[in-house]
Amino acid sequence: MGIKRRTKSVTTMLSIFESGEEALSVVDLVERLKNQMNKTTVYRILERLEKEGAIHSFSGTNGLKWYAKCSQCTAHHHNDIHPHFECKDCGKVECLEVNIPIPSIEDRNIQSVDVLLTGQCTNCMI
Repeated sequence: MGIKRRTKSVTTMLSIFESGEEALSVVDLVERLKNQMNKTTVYRILERLEKEGAIHSFSGTNGLKWYAKCSQCTAHHHNDIHPHFECKDCGKVECLEVNIPIPSIEDRNIQSVDVLLTGQCTNCMI
């Protein structure tokens, strides 16, 4: 990751993403960090980390914005065209390592894709 400036707040945010594989909603992040930084700072850092290729965002159900750590992304190229899964029972959201071919469309330059699959995760099916 090419993080230009690692302030204490940036380091705190990065440690959250590096400690788990699940995606986190902006609401969860604001709540989790409320004693360390204000809401505006959380949004500013998320925007910066996404711009620098450390994390990516996508829309979940009800339009809620989610964030997950990137894999092999840079500030100049995001490599995040993959589906995400949201469990309707427990609310867990995660990136899926599944290739879904994105069609080429004449006279169009596709720059991003959001594919959200919903259902039950392994734990909730038991």
